[in-house]
Amino acid sequence: MLINLMDHLVARIIELKSPIVVGLDPRLSQIPGHIKDEIFLSQGKTPEAAANVIYQFNQAIINHIYDLVPAVKPQIALYEQLGIPGINCYLKTITYAKSKGLIVIGDVKRGDIASTAEAYSHGHIGMVEIEGTSHKIFDEDFITINPYMGHDSVEPYLTDCKKFDKGIFVLVKTSNPGSADIQDIITAAGQPIYHHVGDLVSSWGKDLIGKHGFSSVGAVVGATHPEEGKMLREAMPHTFFLVPGYGAQGGTAKDLKGMFNKDELGIIVNSSRGITVAFQLDAYKNYGEANFAQAARAAVSDMRKDLMP
Repeated sequence: MLINLMDHLVARIIELKSPIVVGLDPRLSQIPGHIKDEIFLSQGKTPEAAANVIYQFNQAIINHIYDLVPAVKPQIALYEQLGIPGINCYLKTITYAKSKGLIVIGDVKRGDIASTAEAYSHGHIGMVEIEGTSHKIFDEDFITINPYMGHDSVEPYLTDCKKFDKGIFVLVKTSNPGSADIQDIITAAGQPIYHHVGDLVSSWGKDLIGKHGFSSVGAVVGATHPEEGKMLREAMPHTFFLVPGYGAQGGTAKDLKGMFNKDELGIIVNSSRGITVAFQLDAYKNYGEANFAQAARAAVSDMRKDLMP
């Protein structure tokens, strides 16, 4: 029998005392000059070279944080923009993170009709059939998806979650300022749309609940909306939250209190540039650009203390 993937994530959070996922969202403008200069000088300023720069940067970050956090979350758009070299970098980053024992949450935010969703799901968390042979392609542990097109666009992911012991995080109440434009609209039932989506997520995940009481169908709930997060926690006791918006976007540890359950579980908090480019922040400038990965490790340690004092 397959082990519930969310149980594995929760177990790692408990073991490490670290409800943190490090977002690997590399932008060339933020990567230390010594990495870029060496590679661009030898390979030229090409997409292939840029992908090599990003991969070397990601490796260094992973090497310095893998024993402190349970998971990483690469944002696929930052890789896709470089075309095939970027996609190869994304794949290599996933493989390297897993070799270090990290859980990988692919931030892909897919959302399309059922037949297309099936292809996305097979490629990212399932298997692709080629003339009678099965192949894992991206092989993330979890991915993020957009539920805007309804249950039939989500069903293929649920099927692969059950078949391959994978997981999804469904966008419910996102951290961006414009989320209110649609997510806060009041429905005919008198509830905001995000609350209705939360109810759907709970129902979609009811058959995938593990021993820790959480489903492998999770929800994305922004740290920038603490009251909404608290209400969703009460309405979704078996749903694990992936929480963006901490740190650089303004979310604080205090804002997250209502999203934890009574056991101080139930969420994993994302930090991207607050960790990966911590060397640029005043608190870690003493590390210098050359020691950017050590600064990232220090930022993770401080975040862990902030979240779980």
